[in-house]
Amino acid sequence: MSQAEILTQAKQGDPGAIELLINQALNNIGIQARANTQKNNLHILLEASELPDRQTCIKVIHQGMKALGVPSIDVVNIYGRILGHTIPGWTEVIKLHQPKICYPAGVETIWWQPENKNYSQESFTLTLPYLPKKVTLHNSEITQKKRKEEVDISVIYPNQPPRKKSKLVITEKIFSPHRIERQSSNKSNKSLWLLVSTISIILVPIFTIFFGSQTYRLNTIISNIFSPHKISHSKASVAEVSQSVSETISTRKNIQNPQTTPTQNKLHLSEISEFILSSIKSPINPETRITIKAVGDIIPGTNYPKNKLHPRKKELFASVKPLLQNADIVFGNFESTLTSYPNSRKKMGSGRVFAFRTPPDYRHLLKDAGFNVLSVANNHSFDFFKKGFEDTITNIQTTGMQAVGKKGKIIYRKVKGINIGFIAFSNYNYHNSILDLDSAKKLVQEADKNADIVVISVHAGAEGTRALRTKNKTEYFFGENRGNKVLFAHKLIDEGADLILGHGPHVPRAMEIYQGKLIAYSLGNFMGYRTLSSKGKLGYSLVLELDINSRGDFVSGKILPVHLNSKGIPYHDKLGRSIKLIKELIKKDFPKTMLEINSKGEITRKKE
Repeated sequence: MSQAEILTQAKQGDPGAIELLINQALNNIGIQARANTQKNNLHILLEASELPDRQTCIKVIHQGMKALGVPSIDVVNIYGRILGHTIPGWTEVIKLHQPKICYPAGVETIWWQPENKNYSQESFTLTLPYLPKKVTLHNSEITQKKRKEEVDISVIYPNQPPRKKSKLVITEKIFSPHRIERQSSNKSNKSLWLLVSTISIILVPIFTIFFGSQTYRLNTIISNIFSPHKISHSKASVAEVSQSVSETISTRKNIQNPQTTPTQNKLHLSEISEFILSSIKSPINPETRITIKAVGDIIPGTNYPKNKLHPRKKELFASVKPLLQNADIVFGNFESTLTSYPNSRKKMGSGRVFAFRTPPDYRHLLKDAGFNVLSVANNHSFDFFKKGFEDTITNIQTTGMQAVGKKGKIIYRKVKGINIGFIAFSNYNYHNSILDLDSAKKLVQEADKNADIVVISVHAGAEGTRALRTKNKTEYFFGENRGNKVLFAHKLIDEGADLILGHGPHVPRAMEIYQGKLIAYSLGNFMGYRTLSSKGKLGYSLVLELDINSRGDFVSGKILPVHLNSKGIPYHDKLGRSIKLIKELIKKDFPKTMLEINSKGEITRKKE
């Protein structure tokens, strides 16, 4: 492809052509670039063996994009990270097209003169909100001071009559990599002009940054950066393009740039980035934490085909009820039915076929134990036909709990101002199926548009003590395709899911961190009164306690160990058997994961 063709495609917004130009500018210093476009946003991921130099990268990309003048791209999002890492060391947002508004000292932006000089000018009061960081102009050092004050600014409105004073809320620039200067106030037009450095980066007010429908998340964006684009080129054309870009950039006006230290250029993902990124999707306090407690399979007894109910049912959860308290969400997989429907669709007697029916009034027992979200997508939810399935959902919902598991359905629950979406999957086509990955992706994309956090429940995988290991391959049980849980979990996180809660194998499995999100591949059995075997590791259980932030990223967690007695009733396990088991499985199945668990069951992320 010729130089002219590549430049033409780049000016039309083709990410492959833009990626090529950036690579030719940065490859000589060991930096690799990948680019992707989403609506009017260009996302650029920069990787190197060491953290890419922030100022150099921003300068090249900003000047190059200005030279190209792509009309379809309004915002450029840049992520710099070390090769092999999942979290960027720094991020930057460049807004290419600025609104016609002028901010005073303390609020960074560009001023320019309107095309029509017949403008009116007015002043009004502006309130600056509390921010986690404040920048002192002419110095890129970030201070810890918060502030809220009122200042007067001038706003230029072309051909608009003066307006009354009003209060507006804006956000000051959080990080300033460049210097701002003002022209002398004795200019004839009395308007101030700010000179910015060659970087000319404007980190727009947080509440005005919109990525399409505000549903994009940092890890998702990075993980979805296109693999090498379908754009062919020869070595000759590469050299020509590189030279052309260099010549174009060199003709641009050079403006002074202050000195910054390497330490300032190589900040790890800081509180600044945390604040910005959390505000991209939702204007929620990034310090907000959601506590989730989750357990695996629950069968509190059955009265079909004969009565196997506990004579004193309140004793079922008595020992573990304290472990389920003090959480915003308490989740479990209800692997029975809450119905009185008399007929089962299963033919009993083979020893491998079971149908579970729990009296509807047990819904109060579940509610009293602390549960507020229950999955009903599993291999027993249709034991009593569609009628039994619908009865189960109705009985759960009448208590104020929520049931997730209807095909094509997402349920939402708001906690601390954060909207959480839940989707449940199994390996059957009468639920959302793990085997239908395209439909699963679409559901997650829908949930991601409407929720701040997306939680996935998945009932799949082989069963029993021979199914302890988690592998990235399709699992089978008695010839039945039970799906590839690793592939499924990773693909859904790539589409916007934030937490994967697995169950079905009846034993605990390993956990891992993928793109900053936690995946628990199986939570084992939690209760199976006279229904589920608790022999050996089938009796190892847990309450998984998690803290996640407002973006759904894993913050911390804990395994609260539980053990099932011979009748399938759970008790707090002082021996911590499930902690030891899960630690061993993580080492075997996901040795490179950023997750680690200590002897107390505390789950943390390894330091990169």
